[in-house]
Parts: sequence; structure tokens; C-alpha cells
Amino acid sequence: MRIKTSEKYAAVIVELKGNVIGGPDSEEFSKLLHKFVDEGKKNVVVDLGSVKFMNSSGLGMLISGFTTMKNAGGSLKLANATEKINSLLVITKLITIFENFNSVDEAVKSFE
Repeated sequence: MRIKTSEKYAAVIVELKGNVIGGPDSEEFSKLLHKFVDEGKKNVVVDLGSVKFMNSSGLGMLISGFTTMKNAGGSLKLANATEKINSLLVITKLITIFENFNSVDEAVKSFE
């Protein structure tokens, strides 16, 4: 998994690429979110458009990130989830927890 970040208006966009399968990537993702919190950046959009595969550990990584941001008074929203990842969110009922948007722009606008 590769992580690329950028900032747009009032949000930080975290683009995940490749396979999201937890492991060492979870730690990197967590450290990144804690760094944003320390910098006072509490609106995060996770762009899943380039994710090819996600397993339960990858979902756990997103849940952990969601909790980190929520506890810091911020929020983590998902964007560009592929059909596969959308069905994974529906099957696990996580679709009821995460705000999920069709585009990064829609997700960013939702913070206004």
C-alpha cells in the first residue's frame, strides 16, 4: 500500500493505493493521523479510488483511523470507494458508520 496526502480547503486528503491489508501499513496510517491531529488538522478524507483489494485488517485500519479522528473532535470520511469496497462496507454494516462519498470534492464540501 502506498499513501499520498494533500490538502484541499478545510480537509486533508489521504489517498491509499494498492492493497490495503493492515500490517505495517496500519501503523504508518495511524502515525499519519496522529500527526494531523497534533497539527490541528481534524478533517480527513480517505480516497479509496486506487485501492485494488482490502481485507479485514484493512477495514480495521480504517475503523481505528475513524476512532482516532472522532476522539480528537474531528472526522474521517471515505471517498471514491470501488464497487468491491462498497460491498465490503455494506456486508460488514460499516456503511452505517462511515460517511461515504462518490468523490473527494463531495467529501471535502461536506465539512463546510
